[in-house]
Amino acid sequence: MAARKDWDTYFMDIAYMASTRSQCNRRHVGAVLVQGKKLLGTAYNGAPMGVPDCSEAGCMLVEEIELEVKDGQETVVKKQRCIRTIHAEQNLLLFTDREDREGATVYVTDQPCWTCANMLANSGIAEIVFHRPYPKDDGKVRLLMEQRGIAFRQLSGYEPPAGTLAEVIN
Repeated sequence: MAARKDWDTYFMDIAYMASTRSQCNRRHVGAVLVQGKKLLGTAYNGAPMGVPDCSEAGCMLVEEIELEVKDGQETVVKKQRCIRTIHAEQNLLLFTDREDREGATVYVTDQPCWTCANMLANSGIAEIVFHRPYPKDDGKVRLLMEQRGIAFRQLSGYEPPAGTLAEVIN
C-alpha cells in the first residue's frame, strides 16, 4: 500500500492538475485556495473567457524596464511579460469570496510575480506555498510577504504528478 500523501503534496498536486488547463505557451500555472483542509477554489492562467488565448493568437509580450539596486549599484533590467494572460493567482482571487480567503492558504505551482504578490498581500490570505521559483521578482516579493506577515514558503523535494509539467519559457 502506498504511503498517504501529506497535505502540502495533496494540495500542490491539485494546483498542478489545474495548471493543465492553461493554454499559455510560456508557462502553465495553477493555484488553489485552501481553508484548513477544505479546498475552496482552483484556477489557472489564461486569456479572459471568450477571447482567443496565447495558443490561438500568440503571446502579447511587452518589455518592461526596471531599476534594480544591488550592493549600492543601480542596474537597468529588461523583462518581458505576456499581458494577454490573466495569472492563476488573479483568477483565483476573481472567483473566490473574500470571507473564504481570510486566514486561508494559497498553493501555487510557481512563485507569484510582483503584481500577483501585491494582490495576494491584500486578499486576506495567511500563507502562500509554491513549488517553482520565479527569480525575476523573488527579493521584493519575499520582502513584501515578510512586511505583511504572510507565511511564504517553497516546497522543496516536491515532485509534480506525471503529465502535469509543461516546458517553461522565461
